[in-house]
Amino acid sequence: MSEPRPETQPEQQQDVPGVLSQMDPRPDHGEESYRGSGKLAGKCAVITGGDSGIGRAVAIAFAREGADVLISYLNEHEDAKDTAKYVEQAGRRCVLVSGDLSDRAHAKTIIPRAVEEFGKVDVLVNNAAFQMSHDTLAEVPDDEWDHTVATNLTAMFILTKDAIPHMPAGGAIINSSSVNSDMPSPSLAPYAMTKAGIANFTASLAQMYADKGIRANSVAPGPVWTPLIPATMPPEKVGSFGQQVPMGRSGQPAELAPVYVLLASDEASYVSGARVAVTGGNPIL
Repeated sequence: MSEPRPETQPEQQQDVPGVLSQMDPRPDHGEESYRGSGKLAGKCAVITGGDSGIGRAVAIAFAREGADVLISYLNEHEDAKDTAKYVEQAGRRCVLVSGDLSDRAHAKTIIPRAVEEFGKVDVLVNNAAFQMSHDTLAEVPDDEWDHTVATNLTAMFILTKDAIPHMPAGGAIINSSSVNSDMPSPSLAPYAMTKAGIANFTASLAQMYADKGIRANSVAPGPVWTPLIPATMPPEKVGSFGQQVPMGRSGQPAELAPVYVLLASDEASYVSGARVAVTGGNPIL
């Protein structure tokens, strides 16, 4: 059998945060392909950045595995409603909460809302992120640095701290890191720094809460085709996005979801402190 042809996408650009309707090609979140088998039956999950991209794929997979979900998202209302439709078609509840996670006051509302709706938090997926491409530090505005840290790191800290008192034994924290945590792109320096911090913070959590039966792991995606890419990279980089990995293409969000399902499930009862690479062939050291 011949090797599959590396896939590319045309050059394109969107405004931040990006929406699915303007993407070419449209990403695959597993809408038509993911089949559940009850791995998360009876569980309740909070997923940040769940309107599109990896978060959407995770929300669909979690619902089809039997979990109710709360989706936190910025302002992509149509994408979020569409994700909720797939969750509800799976027979599960979906609570949508819009707002900017870089705002501490808003971030503090997420877990209380989940507890109000579900009574507990079995799984927390800190997935929302911000990035922007710059060739030099001189191009990085101070307020953009602050926003990147607030969205990627501080919100994760707040949600995790708030969730743990409501998380029963067997609970799971899954944080979205990145291949940039290990192989930082110079044009994504602030983002890469936060992703390394996420991996480190997760490793600390795994040790800190093991005696309470709470597991913490991070997932390190490589290049994945999500709205964040055309919204935060110049068109020429979008056009070649993913070609640098050994598989020669960007990943689809649907290719990430099974890893999150495993880490959320009781099948991963002895997996904690891991950083799982889903990178198209680039190793994480």
